[in-house]
Amino acid sequence: MKKLLLIVLLLNFNLALFAQVKTPIASPAGSVSATVGLTDIKINYFRPRAKGRKIFGSEASVVVPFGQIWRTGANSGTKVVFSDDVKVEGVAVPKGEYLLLTWPGATEWTIVLSKDVTLGGNTAKYDKANDAARFTVKPEKLTEKVETFTINIGDIADDSKSAKVQLAWENTSVKFTVVVDFDAKVMESIETYTKVDPDDYFSAAVYYLDTKRDMNQALVWINKAVDEMKGPFYVLYQKARIQKALGDKKGAAETANASLVKSKEAGNRDYQMMNEELLKSLK
Repeated sequence: MKKLLLIVLLLNFNLALFAQVKTPIASPAGSVSATVGLTDIKINYFRPRAKGRKIFGSEASVVVPFGQIWRTGANSGTKVVFSDDVKVEGVAVPKGEYLLLTWPGATEWTIVLSKDVTLGGNTAKYDKANDAARFTVKPEKLTEKVETFTINIGDIADDSKSAKVQLAWENTSVKFTVVVDFDAKVMESIETYTKVDPDDYFSAAVYYLDTKRDMNQALVWINKAVDEMKGPFYVLYQKARIQKALGDKKGAAETANASLVKSKEAGNRDYQMMNEELLKSLK
């Protein structure tokens, strides 16, 4: 009998060791990422819920009191990763991983990117000496309530050189700007790859056009792309833009018309409209 009882106890002990009952956590994990220019930005965080509470304020009952350090989320806090060197609100920040810490206020928030990612949610051990960046931003009032703390990466600029990171919870939003620099990388790749693939001639020509560099060089490259790629409509369209930038309206119109014909044949409405707009601008 004793032997049987021992076997049962051992079985129960082993079952307890291997049991893995999983239940939802109060503040679930979240992540957001975006490529801005050529830089990858990734943010991992935990998302507390408002649950009818007042989140920010000076009252003793609020979740996050004004003027006090906040781990900016829940659990082990929020980590931000940059794949390249960036500028955050004008402050140069080397590529790497950082802990996001904030000091909310009624009219101003202080935000810090800390090099000490091991700090996690233990804000009592925060050391200013580990700041990689410190800056202030103005909060905005949201018209619709955000129940669950949310971080977004948006407002990416047309030239892909900047984006804004938004923190939103309850009726408060703050944003800070991240500026990236990809020009040196692009120029290096142009130097390396324009001799390899006609697509690279095309990409190099368009980059020179968009960044207002040497249009004569852009024309050389786009002509090579036209020859080697057999002049598809999207390549001809960019050639017309380059010709316009060089002041050759007649040549630009001829190329745009050729692109228009080919885009109609391909059934590409977007390029039809783009060529029509370009032709109007040449009159």
